[in-house]
Amino acid sequence: MELYNCDCEVIHEEIVNDTKAKMQPKEEYIRLASLFKMFADGTRVQILHALEQNEMCVCDLASLLGVTKSAVSHQLKALRLANLVKFRREAQIVYYSLADDHVKEIIEKGFEHLNE
Repeated sequence: MELYNCDCEVIHEEIVNDTKAKMQPKEEYIRLASLFKMFADGTRVQILHALEQNEMCVCDLASLLGVTKSAVSHQLKALRLANLVKFRREAQIVYYSLADDHVKEIIEKGFEHLNE
């Protein structure tokens, strides 16, 4: 453990000031943490990955994942409120898809990191 602790009392002001200038306001970190919380549930991540492949309705997703339509709807609501998915209505069917390419990139980067 001692290898990982800093025992000095010196503050490297140039580095601290340079880093501080590049940091975001605290509220942005809170928003980012909330975004990443959406990826903390396996079912939500499966839904996102499925929607990366194809636009799907609740019934399709429920069948694919082996969960109830109610469970899928609940997760889709959270994903929609987080602006990760969008929907369109065709008659009585609502189709869901990823909100934008950023969501796809987050998923791809996550799998890339896991497979390193």
